[in-house]
Amino acid sequence: MTPTAAYLHIPFCRRRCYYCDFAISVVGDRPLTDNSNIVTDYINYLCQEISATPSTDTPLQTIFFGGGTPSLLPVKQLAQVIDTLQQQFDIAPDAEISMEIDPNTFNQEKLQGYLDCGINRVSLGIQTFDEKLLQICGRTHTVKDIFQAIDIIKKLSIKNFSLDLITGLPHQTLEQCQASLVTAIEINPPHLSCYDLVVEPVTVFGKKYHPGEKPLPTDETTAAMYRLTQKLLTSNGYQHYEISNYAQPGYQCLHNRIYWENKPYYGFGMGAASYVGNKRYTRPCTRREYYNWVKEGAVIDVPETSKSDRLLETLMLGLRLAEGVKLSAISQQFGGENTTKILDCLQQYQDIKWVIVEQNLGNNQESRLRLKDPEGFLFSNQILTSLFELDFS
Repeated sequence: MTPTAAYLHIPFCRRRCYYCDFAISVVGDRPLTDNSNIVTDYINYLCQEISATPSTDTPLQTIFFGGGTPSLLPVKQLAQVIDTLQQQFDIAPDAEISMEIDPNTFNQEKLQGYLDCGINRVSLGIQTFDEKLLQICGRTHTVKDIFQAIDIIKKLSIKNFSLDLITGLPHQTLEQCQASLVTAIEINPPHLSCYDLVVEPVTVFGKKYHPGEKPLPTDETTAAMYRLTQKLLTSNGYQHYEISNYAQPGYQCLHNRIYWENKPYYGFGMGAASYVGNKRYTRPCTRREYYNWVKEGAVIDVPETSKSDRLLETLMLGLRLAEGVKLSAISQQFGGENTTKILDCLQQYQDIKWVIVEQNLGNNQESRLRLKDPEGFLFSNQILTSLFELDFS
């Protein structure tokens, strides 16, 4: 399948948040202007990589600027990247073009400039509405900055915007989690992403805290936070369409669905991952290594993903979605015998109602395998571990 999605990694951040292990470049508080060498060099290499990628006759349907903090990027450089994508691949007139933005990194004029470049969806990284928790996370913004950012979004009449929240933070209580959710609901964004904290070893949190130990919430508390999030948001008009994502009707993130449906996509920039021609590849994770790689021709020389790995990836990603995976598609692509293995393996989870198999639905609806919300989602890692122990050779 030809990719119709492109991810662009913009690595610049003022500081590294205490939970972050992404490929970033810390620039401090200095402004990134049109003439900043660090920005000019990176964007030029990024555009060089895009231009070196074979083009197709299929226009891009989704584009996502992630990071890092893309909203530190000057408007001029954003326009340069979008123009390069347009020239190399063509961009569909109705394409979803998303950008991650952080409070206190843009003003109304700058955000309007992004919109003029073609951005039509923004994702505001707030993490929490609790001032102390923001400081614990090492965030550079305050609660006041959050509301100022939301005011700008609403003044510019941006209809398609999302808020990002994190649960399971050090010292976070169930009451604090609920307070942030209630505030988010009052703001009424069309989309909400609610992620459970993962403590990565190389981060500040990873060096300070150990899972299951104070001041991190207990597993029981984080599970209660997940159930509370699901209950509050679904009772207030949000569809729980993916393990960590909620949307009002018509506002699911089309770009991220490409990942979850295991469809191909381009990745461009430092540390970006791509999936093209059944090959997965992650670019070098430092600017120097990335620049050298682009200079050498941006050659991707990796083997194709095996059929058994593609099946496991399809299950791992597809079961994150509320609708799960189509059993007929699994059988068609990977064989009926593997579908039988999967169903036999998951029978134990059907019995306790973590997994649901919908068959003979009628009205031309295909049979599906999905996880029950919220319990199946909560224990998805345990379910997937069982699947990964199967032999699909």
